[in-house]
Amino acid sequence: MENLYLIAAIGENGELGKKNQLIWHLKEDLKFFKEQTMGHDIVMGYQTFCSLPKILPGRKHIVLTHRDIVLPEDVIVCHSLQEVKEYIQSQGKECYVIGGASIYEQMLPDCDKLYLTKIEANDTEADVYFPRFDEENFDIHVLDEHEENKIRYKHLEYVRK
Repeated sequence: MENLYLIAAIGENGELGKKNQLIWHLKEDLKFFKEQTMGHDIVMGYQTFCSLPKILPGRKHIVLTHRDIVLPEDVIVCHSLQEVKEYIQSQGKECYVIGGASIYEQMLPDCDKLYLTKIEANDTEADVYFPRFDEENFDIHVLDEHEENKIRYKHLEYVRK
C-alpha cells in the first residue's frame, strides 16, 4: 500500500515488549521514532495506545480495535483492517504502523517500507514478538548504528522490492 510504513524496535529474537511496555528505552532510538513519525498519521492497536504516556504531539492517532470504546476526540477509532486501509488511502499521506504485534502482523503485508531498530540484546521475559517475515522481499539499508548503556543497535530501512 502506497505511503504505509512500519516502525518497530526488536531484540535478537524479535522481542517487542513485555507487560505492555517497551523492553529497551534507548534515547537515540526514541529520537529516531519521533523524527520518522512526526507530522504523520500513526496506526496502533488499543493496548499500544494505552501504553503511550500521552497523545504523541504532531501525529494523528488511529486505533484499530474490535472494542466498543470512546477515546479522545482527536483519535480516530477503526473497527476493521479494511476501515483503517480506507482511511489511510483517503488521507493520501504517509502513515506509520507503530504496534502492537497483532497490528504489525495484519499490516506488514501492505507496508512499502519497514523501519526496524535491531537491538543486539535479548530478553527472556518478553511476552510480545515481532512477526516473522521474508527479508528476501526487501532491499535493506543500514541508516545508522549506535551504542547506549552497552547495548548496540542499528536503524535499518527495508524497502519492498
